[in-house]
Amino acid sequence: MRISELATRSGVPVATIKYYLREKVLPEGERSSATQAAYGEAHVQRLGVIRALVDAGVGISGVRKVVAVLEEPPENPYDLLGAANAAITPQVSADLDLAAANVLLERMGGSVGSCFPDQIAAVAHALATLDRAGFTVPEPVMDAYIEHLGALAEAELAATPETSIEDAVRYVVLGTALVEPLILALRRVAEQVAASKRFGSGTA
Repeated sequence: MRISELATRSGVPVATIKYYLREKVLPEGERSSATQAAYGEAHVQRLGVIRALVDAGVGISGVRKVVAVLEEPPENPYDLLGAANAAITPQVSADLDLAAANVLLERMGGSVGSCFPDQIAAVAHALATLDRAGFTVPEPVMDAYIEHLGALAEAELAATPETSIEDAVRYVVLGTALVEPLILALRRVAEQVAASKRFGSGTA
């Protein structure tokens, strides 16, 4: 298909497709002349991944990292998961105190060597933000986070597609970028449901 047809199929404007081509996050089409190229289903799928990431707030540098994982995926599933998550994990200060984050990691059954450093740094950054605000997560609440997030992680890993590396990377990356807002929204709904059961809904 020509680039105009690719735009119609994917819902991505031609100008944006050309931008992704220049940024090398979308592979070149098969050249038929100096000004013409043919595109296929793989381009439609890749555009779907790119647009989903962009819509989730991932910048072009993050998209480039995801594409690098897609094109040269690690063979080890652990490394694949780490690389896919790292591609969309915001960079934080390297001067963070990791002690409290490592304590939480151990409470989750992990060790320093069982988690990628950027993920631990992200936890440390979140804890530092809470500390600056003078807010402490109560221990029973943190216990609930650890218990249920562990169960959530097990369920998500069990559902990772085994059909292809690209399917697995797409699941991990989009599952992180797109599902985390859903989890946050569901958490708020769950709190309202729990509050209505405990205190009443407040409606007449």
